[in-house]
Parts: sequence; C-alpha cells; structure tokens
Amino acid sequence: MTSGTKDAKVFVSVTMSLDGFIAPEFMENDQPPEKWVPKWSELQAYVLQSKFFRENLKFGEGGETGRDNEILEHTFKRTGVSILGKRMFDLGEQMWPEEAPFRTPVFVVTHTKRDAWVRPGGTTFHFVNDGVESALRQARAVAGGRDIRISGGANLIVQYLNAGLVDELDIAVAPVVFGAGLRLFEGVDHDKVALEVVEAVNSPRVTHMRYAVRRR
Repeated sequence: MTSGTKDAKVFVSVTMSLDGFIAPEFMENDQPPEKWVPKWSELQAYVLQSKFFRENLKFGEGGETGRDNEILEHTFKRTGVSILGKRMFDLGEQMWPEEAPFRTPVFVVTHTKRDAWVRPGGTTFHFVNDGVESALRQARAVAGGRDIRISGGANLIVQYLNAGLVDELDIAVAPVVFGAGLRLFEGVDHDKVALEVVEAVNSPRVTHMRYAVRRR
C-alpha cells in the first residue's frame, strides 16, 4: 500500500502505443496541431468514438458502447480529483471546451503562480508550486472518498511512481506504432518500482492492462 489510505487509491490511467509512447512526436514542442493531431487521434480512437466521451464533452448523441465505453465511464466516476503537469495543462487549456471534461478539482503541478481557474460544469484548476507530494496532499483533502488520478504527462507520472505514491497503473495499449514521441516510462527507477498484473481486458480497439504498483 503506497498511498496511505484504504478508501482512496492513487492511480494512473493513460493510453499508450504498442512501442511505449503516450504522445506522438511534436505534441510536446509547441508545434501546430496539424503536426500531431492525426497520430494522437489514432492513439485515442477508442476514446474519441465512445458514447461516454461524446456525451461528457457534449458532442451530441451516438458513439460506441461496449467494454471500452464501460471502462471509460468507470474511470471517470471513480475519480474525485485529477493531478496534471504544466505541459499537459497548457495544451488542454488550448483544446478543451469551455466546460473542461474533468468536473472535479484538478491540481496542476507547476512553477507558475496563478489563481485558481474556475470553469463551468464543476472543474476548478488549482496551481501547486511546491511539488508532487504537496499536490497529492491537497488532492486528498478534496477527493471526497473517491480515487485520485494522476493524468500526466509522462514526466509527472514517473515522478509519482519513483516517489512510491501510486497504487495502480491502468494502461490502454493501442495497436499503433509511433517510433518517436513521449515515452511513458522514461526515467522510471526500475530498482524501486515493481508491477503485479491485476487484470487484462481485450476489446476490438485496445487492450486494457491494470497493474498493482509495488515497491521493490
């Protein structure tokens, strides 16, 4: 047990290419969307075409149901707070609709000082300037008994893994190969982090892998 509580797990939930990338090349380098959106859309196809995603972002009716849709809805409903890195927030601030899709408190780990940013629909972004452990303490205080999601990017996920603060790692492995981009496990301390398979669920679009995170 790494998070220190029985009623709330700290978990990571991301989509990864078969060769280990969670974002395509150019996505992290302030490049125009046309450089990276096609590959990103291929990676996230199971999300973008799901009924729950479309409804949550108010894209209208329709969308796929099935196991992918169920897992996406379960992930959303279990999450009481999300924690993001600054790069992921900066990109999302440009791309999210006015009603940001979290509908919970969100803590952004950053060196930038900024007042809380309240969005319609229940999302409030709080900016944390004193590190990942502080962000997690603040997240616990408002999680309401639900779980805490480390949403990314990869550098932030690795910081939480190396600090022993993650209980569960959920990875949707998509059948795409990027060859370059942002690797999920770049910099992870292999001498500290061990994984135990909990569940594997196949769907026509991705393979959902769930691991318990252990300390070596």
